[in-house]
Amino acid sequence: METKVLAGAAADHEADVVVLGAGASGVAAAIAAARHGLRTVLVEAGSMPGGELVSGMAIDGALNGRGEWVLGGIGRELIEDCRSLGGFAQPLNDFRLIWYVCIDPEVMKLAVVRRLARSGVQLLLHTLATAVETDGQRVQALHLLNKSGRSRIAARHFIDCSGDADLVRAAGGEVLQGGPGGELQPVSMMFRMSGVQTDALLRFQVEHPEYFALGESEAIRQGRTDAELAQAALSQGHATVFLKGDGPLVQDAIAGGELYPTALVMIQPTAPHRGEVCLNTTRVGGVDGTDTATLSASLATLADQVLQCADFMRKKVPGFEAACFSAMSHRIGVRETRRIVGRETLSEHDVLRARKRDDGIAKGSHHVDIHQSGAGQIRIPVAGGGSYDIPWGCLVPAGLKNVLAAGRVLSADRPAHGSARVMGPCLGMGHATGLACVLADESGRHDLDAVDVRALRARLIEEGAILDGTH
Repeated sequence: METKVLAGAAADHEADVVVLGAGASGVAAAIAAARHGLRTVLVEAGSMPGGELVSGMAIDGALNGRGEWVLGGIGRELIEDCRSLGGFAQPLNDFRLIWYVCIDPEVMKLAVVRRLARSGVQLLLHTLATAVETDGQRVQALHLLNKSGRSRIAARHFIDCSGDADLVRAAGGEVLQGGPGGELQPVSMMFRMSGVQTDALLRFQVEHPEYFALGESEAIRQGRTDAELAQAALSQGHATVFLKGDGPLVQDAIAGGELYPTALVMIQPTAPHRGEVCLNTTRVGGVDGTDTATLSASLATLADQVLQCADFMRKKVPGFEAACFSAMSHRIGVRETRRIVGRETLSEHDVLRARKRDDGIAKGSHHVDIHQSGAGQIRIPVAGGGSYDIPWGCLVPAGLKNVLAAGRVLSADRPAHGSARVMGPCLGMGHATGLACVLADESGRHDLDAVDVRALRARLIEEGAILDGTH
């Protein structure tokens, strides 16, 4: 039997910074490093940069429960890019727990690609990292595989934005996964429907507030009744509603076999001129996102759930009668796999008490949000509708000198991770890690674990990051 190689050896590469993973955190990290002149390579296994930024999902954690912006810098630049290109990009209140920024994912794709190119990032799509070369506590190079063949890329600095802590784990850094028993949050598939009549949907909420999640945080409720909150949502005029899994409408649908077990049907606008909304509702439990076979097998179930939910919405939810399925995310949504053990660990207490600190390099404001299999979900708001600071040490893997980590791989206990894993904090963390590489080179020391946090904070603020002055 003869074995033939599909692709030969590609040319080896050399860079100043290598970022693994082009989700929200990886995009921000690469932009932050490249626009200061560092040769930056962004490695992505998929076909499109942006991750959840281009899935249809709203950006959570960009504003706190009071409606104050807690995300600035590169994250805000991308939002403004989306708007300037004609895409929908607007902060909205869900009248439940949070504010978020709803965006048109198709226009955000353009915004991300253009911003990466204009910043000087070298993007490698369809590329897998297969091995890591180390020398003691330093990573020397990544080995890559794509259709051009196998190659090696050496660099001074590496940033793990893989979502699964792949680089840190391969380099010998310690990682944790899931809960105490290895339990993981379910995977999901975002999808969109067009032709939704927003006014009819919002009036349905006014008529039946018992079907919807309203006022779960006092910062949002502000003494108002559910009926008053539903009326406020009608006045806001956008399809930002949350059918609760333990409400009678969804419960009856589950019991009658019209809907799969779920904790929510979250509806958020993506393109009001098309009457288009994104729905966050599908879920398959017991899936380890680092197990490729199991993750891949969940796709068919998720696709069936998309069709089932679209049919339920047309039959049972006013405003959706003439709506049609219009799009599905480009990838399965994975909430939780591995997270690093860093020099510091963000705690549930930090999150829920809205803790501020002088080594914070980004902010989070999303509630503690742990989805469970079936209809279960834990939702605990941040005190006073405020925000908390993510300390620099949460992005510094213990025992590694020239590697940082950003995004949902940050060092956090599981409840804190359930808050900080969303896109707003991920964009902020990415910005901080990319800029840290710049400061390390400017100092001449090059060790990322020795970056001056005060200097990093000052530079982040210069670049528009919001690190102080919010609740």
